[in-house]
Amino acid sequence: NAKKIDKALDKIAAALEVHGVSVVGTEPLSLADVAITVTLLVSSNVELPPSIQTYVEITQNSSAYQQTKSLVSTLLPPSTSYDPSNPSLLQAASAIFAGAIFSTFPMAQSLGIEIKAFKCKDIKHGDYQCNVAMPLFQKLKGAGALPDGVNTPQQVAQAIINGVDEKNPVLCELTVNGPGFIMSRIKEDYLARGVNEIIQRGAPVKPKCCTDDDEGDESGVVVDFSSPNIAKEMHVGHLRSTIIGEAVCRILEYSGKTVERVNHVGDWGTQFGMLIQYLKEEYPNFHEDIPNITDLTAFYKNAKSRFDESAEFKKISQLNVVKLQAGDEECRKIWQVLCDVSRLEFEKVYARLDISVKECGESFYNDKIAPVIDEFAGRDMISVEEGGAKCVFVPNFKIPLMLQKSDGGYGYDSTDMAAIKYRLNELKARHIVYITDFTQGDHFQMVFAAAKKIGWVDDDSHRLDHIGFGTVQGEDGKRFKTRSGDTVRLVDLLDEAVSRMEASLRERNSGSEGKGGTVSEDEIHKTACAMGYGAVKYFDLRRNPTSNYIFSYDRMLDTKGNTAIYLLYAHARLESIISKGKADFGVDVDALISDGKSKIALSHKSERNLGLHLEFFADTIEETLNDLFPYHICDFVYALSIAASEFVTQCKVLGSPEMESRLLLCRATAITMRQCFDLL
Repeated sequence: NAKKIDKALDKIAAALEVHGVSVVGTEPLSLADVAITVTLLVSSNVELPPSIQTYVEITQNSSAYQQTKSLVSTLLPPSTSYDPSNPSLLQAASAIFAGAIFSTFPMAQSLGIEIKAFKCKDIKHGDYQCNVAMPLFQKLKGAGALPDGVNTPQQVAQAIINGVDEKNPVLCELTVNGPGFIMSRIKEDYLARGVNEIIQRGAPVKPKCCTDDDEGDESGVVVDFSSPNIAKEMHVGHLRSTIIGEAVCRILEYSGKTVERVNHVGDWGTQFGMLIQYLKEEYPNFHEDIPNITDLTAFYKNAKSRFDESAEFKKISQLNVVKLQAGDEECRKIWQVLCDVSRLEFEKVYARLDISVKECGESFYNDKIAPVIDEFAGRDMISVEEGGAKCVFVPNFKIPLMLQKSDGGYGYDSTDMAAIKYRLNELKARHIVYITDFTQGDHFQMVFAAAKKIGWVDDDSHRLDHIGFGTVQGEDGKRFKTRSGDTVRLVDLLDEAVSRMEASLRERNSGSEGKGGTVSEDEIHKTACAMGYGAVKYFDLRRNPTSNYIFSYDRMLDTKGNTAIYLLYAHARLESIISKGKADFGVDVDALISDGKSKIALSHKSERNLGLHLEFFADTIEETLNDLFPYHICDFVYALSIAASEFVTQCKVLGSPEMESRLLLCRATAITMRQCFDLL
C-alpha cells in the first residue's frame, strides 16, 4: 500500500511541474482538482511533499472547491445518524452500525455498500444482525485499503463491533457469527422506553414515513376495488378484492393519506340490452310499480337464457344497447332500476363486512372516452388497425390497447384509459391502486404504460400499483363452488361462517358452565357475526394476495393457529387479566396510566420478548406501505399474540410484585392488537 501511495504522489508532483497550479492543466482549477484534493485530505496518515501541500491549500481556497462544498449536501445519501424520535428498530440498529462502520472504515462511504440491519430469523442468535462485513472486506481488499491486521471478513466484523460505542442507546451483546455476520440485541431500556410510549399515547407509535393526522397530505390516493357487476349478485370472486381493498385503504389512511375509495362497478355494456328487454317483458308495469328483484342471479340467468334461445329477443336486445347509449328515456329508466336494485344488494354485503366505498361505475366515464381518443390521435399515437379499430401500442407488449372497436364501440381499454386520466387530472391522484384478480395484470400494465406514453404520469411524481390476487379454491384445488357447481354467493358464505360460529360459541358455553367467560344467548348472534366476518377477512388477508388459497370453514374458524378466532381470544385473555386485576386486586390500569407513576419494566426474558415484538410495529407498517400487502400486519399481530401468550404463561401477572408493570404490558399489547384489528 505504501508503495502505491508513493507512486501516486510522484505522479501528482510530476503533473504539477508540467501544468503549474492544476494537475490536469486547466485554468481556473477544475472538479478533477477538487476530487484529488479531497482524496488527499481524507488520507490523513499520508505525509504530503511541499509542492503537493501547496497545491492542496490553493485548491481549498479556489471557487471550484467552495462551490463543490456548497453542493455536497445534495449529493450525500440520507443521514445515517441515530434519530431518537424515530420508532423504527430497523433504522435505529442500522444507524448504530453505520456510525461504527464509517468511523472504523472511512472509505466505506465511497464504496457503494448498503449498510442496513436485518431482523434475525432465529431470535436465539440475536434481535438484529448486520451482514456488511463480507462485501466490505471484498471492496476494501480490491481497493488495497485494508487496515493493518485486518485480513478476513471476521476481523472486519470484529473491528466494526469495536467501533460501536458501548454507551450507544440501542445495541448490546454484539458478537461475530459464522463468516462475518454481526449479531446484536436491542437494549432493555430502549425497548422499555418504546413500550411505555404506547401506554402514554394510548396507541402504537407510527413510523416516520407517516404524516400526522392534523398535518394532512396533499398527495391523494385512489384505490379501485370490489367492482361487482350490476344485475349480478356478489359472489366469492368479489371477496378478495373487497377485503384486500378495504384493508389497503385503512392502511393508507392510517399513514396520513387522503384516500378516494372507488367502486368501479360494471354498469355499462352490451349485457344491458337483454336485461332491459327481459325486465320489460317480466314487469310490464315497472313504470308504476318498481319491481322487487330479490334474486339477481336468477334474473340474469333467465335473461341470458332468453337471449340465447330467441333470435327475436336477441335482436331487440341489441337495439336496446344502441338506444341506451343514445340516451333513450325508457331504456335509461330501466337501466337505473337495475342499478338501484343491485346497489341495495351490494350495500347489504358492505354493511356486514364494514366496507366503505364510493360507487363510480363504467357509465360515469362514457362521455370522457372520445376526448381521450382525440388526445392520443392529436399526439399521433393512434394506430388504426384492420377494420378501423383505434389502438395504442405500448413498449414490451405485442398486443395493443383498443381505445375504440371497429364497430365504433368502447370496451374495458377505453373505459380504463378515461378513468385513469380522470383520476389523475380531476381527483389529483398521485398514487392509484387497482385491486383485481391476477389475470388482469397485463391489462393494467398496458394502461399504466399508455398513461406514461401520453405524458399523464411520470415515475418521479406518480405511483401506479396493481395488486393482482389469486383464486379462492375448494378442497379439490379448483375454483370454490357449490355442490351443484354454481358460484358461491357471498351472502351465503357469510351466513355459513356466522352459523358455524354460533354453534361454536354455544358449544363453548355448554363446556364452561359455572366457569365464567360465556356469551349470553342474547349476544351470541352479534358476537358470532363479529367473529365470523373477522374470520373470513383474516383467512384471506393473512396470506400473500398473489397466491391462491383453499377455502375452509374449519381452518378459518379454528381457535388455534393463525386465525382471527385465535387472535380475538388472545386479546380477550389480556383484557380478562386486566379486569381481574381491578376486581380482585384493586389495581386499575387506567388509574395507573393517568397517574403516570408506574412504568413497564422488561426484566424477565418473556417480558423482554413481548416488548421486542411490540416495537416491531413501526417497521411492519413501513414494510406494508412499500408493497401494500396486508399480510405483513397479520404476521406481526400473530407473532405478537404468541409472544403475549408466552408472557402470561411464563410470568405471573396477578398478585406478583411486578403486577402493575405486567398489567401495563398487557394493556400495551391489547392496544397494539386492536390497532392491527382496525387496520385489517
